[in-house]
Amino acid sequence: MKNELKHILVLPFLLLVPCFLPFARAQVSGTLSSYSRFGLGLLNDQSQGFNKSMGGVGLGVRMGNRINTTNPASYSAIDSLSLILDVGMSGSFGQMKQGSQRMKVKNASFDYVHVGMHIAKRLGLAAGFMPYTSIGYSFSSTEKYIANNANTTQSITTNNYFEGDGGLNQAYIGLGWRAYRNLSIGTNISFLWGDYDHSLMPAYMEGGISSSSYNSLIKYYHASLKTYKIDLGAQYPVRLTQQDWLTLGATVGLGHKIAQDATLLFYTTHSDTTTYKASSPFDLPYTFAFGGAWQHKNTLMVAADVHYERWGNCRMPVETENSYVPMKGCYQNMTKIAMGAQWTPDPFGKYWKRVQYRAGINYTTPYLKVDGQNGPNELRLSIGAGLPIMNRINNRSVVNFGLQWLRRSSSAANMITENYFLINLGITFNERWFMKYKIE
Repeated sequence: MKNELKHILVLPFLLLVPCFLPFARAQVSGTLSSYSRFGLGLLNDQSQGFNKSMGGVGLGVRMGNRINTTNPASYSAIDSLSLILDVGMSGSFGQMKQGSQRMKVKNASFDYVHVGMHIAKRLGLAAGFMPYTSIGYSFSSTEKYIANNANTTQSITTNNYFEGDGGLNQAYIGLGWRAYRNLSIGTNISFLWGDYDHSLMPAYMEGGISSSSYNSLIKYYHASLKTYKIDLGAQYPVRLTQQDWLTLGATVGLGHKIAQDATLLFYTTHSDTTTYKASSPFDLPYTFAFGGAWQHKNTLMVAADVHYERWGNCRMPVETENSYVPMKGCYQNMTKIAMGAQWTPDPFGKYWKRVQYRAGINYTTPYLKVDGQNGPNELRLSIGAGLPIMNRINNRSVVNFGLQWLRRSSSAANMITENYFLINLGITFNERWFMKYKIE
């Protein structure tokens, strides 16, 4: 009967998944933002089901029935009897605005898959996949001028078409170890791979009629990137009272040069081609973060995090006259502040009292520079709930549902403003695979 009930409650989640498919694009980037044209693309939200609706907080969050990739030290808290599987996806609906021009966009993306378990005394393991950056855009710009030609006074229109696709994927494996009393340490070791593809294609019209008499110069920027990423974490819970805990957490990410080259290919409609190569022009930044989470009984948790990423020291390939070289100055250091809370009225009460109600906010400064100016800031407001799919004695498995409002805007003039409404959907399976049963 328990298994039948569990399957019935999971069914609505499975039925909702196809609803997202019409909004999925051929690209796997998970974005349609024109800001993904710059740098390595847009940085993806690295949170998962339980904390996506809490502003992405997680450095001090320590729970035995969840996988918290924000801080690998938390893996040491994974229940020794459980195998945890966590998957999620998102759908977005929004509008991009520049001056009087507006464009509606919709998209869907696969967010993450994680698996975690306890593998030895005081030692937990997690592994999974999630996107790291996303590139995906397609837009055009128009320029008009009068031909400087004695034989014609017709206007010449140039339509420049910009397209980009790609981004970096991230597969990781992590360990968390309770090293000494309450102190836990951990690491995530990730493999990053993906493509960096951008193109610029001009098309000409003379007197309002398409013309092929011009020698169009087409540019194609490409790199196939493969590298590693290492993050270290620590957590230390402090008992404040008999019913209150404060867990402090911190992480450090190790920056380094990405070894692969990037190419810039020029070719024309008259079949002329030129190729430039930039040697190892991309970097990953050093990152630092600290935060804490206060938990009262098993009913209320309030958390806050601060992240700092040193993108200002990183390089990217820049086109100059007759060359394509790595340069600094295209990024800036990034700061993210996140706050969130989770409230469960009664973990062992009736169904709606066992629901985990969540809310959060985060604000992120830009890591990008756009044409020498500050890129977009990001503001996210989120609410959501964790809906139990098992009985009141066992609240481990949940469906995670969340709503987010995201605003991406820059203080610089004439920049695009983006507003999105996001629906986050995920499920956490937590089964006691390692329980030993005694038959009498």
